[in-house]
Parts: sequence; structure tokens; C-alpha cells
Amino acid sequence: MITAVQAVARYGYVPFLLIGLNGAGIAVAAAGAPKYWLLIILAAAIATAFLVERIIPYDPQWNHDRADTTRDRIHVAVNETLILASVAAIPLLAAIVPAPQLWPHSWSFVAQVLAAILVADFGITVVHLASHKIGLLWRFHAVHHSITRFYGLNGLMKHPLHQTVEMAAGVAPLILIGLPVDVASALALAVAIQLLLQHSNADYRIGPAKYVLALNEGHRFHHLKWAGIGDVNFGLFTLVWDHLMRTFSYDPARRFDSTQLGMAAKPDYPTGYLAQLLYPFTGSGGCHLGSAQSDPHRGSASSTRGSVT
Repeated sequence: MITAVQAVARYGYVPFLLIGLNGAGIAVAAAGAPKYWLLIILAAAIATAFLVERIIPYDPQWNHDRADTTRDRIHVAVNETLILASVAAIPLLAAIVPAPQLWPHSWSFVAQVLAAILVADFGITVVHLASHKIGLLWRFHAVHHSITRFYGLNGLMKHPLHQTVEMAAGVAPLILIGLPVDVASALALAVAIQLLLQHSNADYRIGPAKYVLALNEGHRFHHLKWAGIGDVNFGLFTLVWDHLMRTFSYDPARRFDSTQLGMAAKPDYPTGYLAQLLYPFTGSGGCHLGSAQSDPHRGSASSTRGSVT
């Protein structure tokens, strides 16, 4: 039996962040309010994530520090700063690269943000997929896959170069057709909130929406440590592209723990922040496209993923 507080957290957490806080961000951006309000909303989302992970943890052990919390906070600070800097740079980019002004300014602000999310979702998903297939990209993406516990801050636990490539793929097409700064600001907040939800250590419920929205139930499969097995569920916001690319995977009977996360090919991946920044540039940080490995929990193998050597 779950308590009333746990029930509220289980069924209310996702709507509160996905609709409530994103909606607040859209309202702030549409009104042209100071951008620090978006940072306040993001801080509220992070605080809510930490609270809910303690009320309804998927795995209570994942709430305990493993000498990684400080590192993860640095990753978050650096990568969120990069996202905000990219938004601030849009007017400059627009001046350098004149856009054809194809942006649908006549649409409602909410529709403009939703359209930006769908376009960004496609670009980021494609780069994410490529990062599991191309050795050079995997060098940097491997930082994200080195995690052995699944919690909110993991979403921005990325090498800044890979974060930049992903965001460029998602946002550059939008900038080229005249993306307004206010829409970009709402999109940046949506990305941060989505990453919190996608990597959350909260045992929340979203019903059949788990087959469409790229949230934690599906994303855990992406972090399975065996080459090939984790090449699934690449979407950031939705799983639409995964269904179309046949990379969607879900098994309701599956339970996850730390022994299934990380990289089987590189269990001793560096854990310090500076070491993770430098490792992709070293000889040992290289990789090859390894053969698919068997998942001992299913006894099967699937497509290939870059294996760090």
C-alpha cells in the first residue's frame, strides 16, 4: 500500500513538471519577463525532482552519493550554462546568418514552442543515434553512459562538446528559419525539465503515455550496459522517431539495478570531472564498433553499439 503523499507524487509529478512548470516557463517567455524567472522555475523543478526521488524512489540505493554528486553538479552547471549561452547568442547568429524568416509568428506562442520541441527532438535524436554508431562521437557520448545510478542530475552529465553537438543539431535548423529568442528560452527550459524527468529515480506512472513520451520507464533501457542492448529509445522528448526507426524497446517485467548500468566494455571509466573531460582525447578513450553482447537478463543480443576500448 502506498500513502496519499506517495500517490500524489506517483501520478502528479510528471504533470506538475511537464505541464505546470513548462507552462509557467512558456508564460514567462511569452510575456517577455526577465530571463532569471526561467532559472527560478528550473530551480523549482530540480528541488521537486530531489523531493520526489525520496518519496517514491525506484531504487533507494540510487539516492545515495557515490562520490559523484559534486561531479554531476559541475556537469549540470557547465552544460546548462552552454544551453543558456546558445539562447543568448541567437540574435548574434541571426545577424551573421540571415534567416529567410519562415518562422510561423502568427501561431500562438504555445504552438510555436511545441513546434520547436518537435523539430529539436528530431535533430537531437538523430545525433544521439549517430553517437552510438560513430566512434568519434561515442568517445564523447560515453561520458554520459558511464553512470551506474539513475537520478535526475544524470540528464546533464555529459561531455560539453557532445552536449554542444546535440543542441546544435536540435536548434540550428530552427535558427535558420528565424527562431525567436523567447521561444528558444522556453525550449531551453523544456530541455532541462525533460532531462530531469527522463533520468529520474522516481517510480512514477504515466500509463500508456510511456510508449510515446521519452521518460524514465523507457530511458532506463537505453542505459543498459551491454553493447547493442542499450541502442534503443534515443528520443529526448518523444519516442515517435524510435518507433519509426525501429529502435523502440520496452519490457514491463524488467527491473533495473546498478549492476545493469554503465558500460560493460569499460567498467573502470574515469569518474572525476576533469578526467572525464580529457579521457575522450586519450588513446584509451578511443573506441571501436563492437559486436552485440548478450543481455544475461534476457539471453539475447541486438544491434551494435560503440564499445570503449
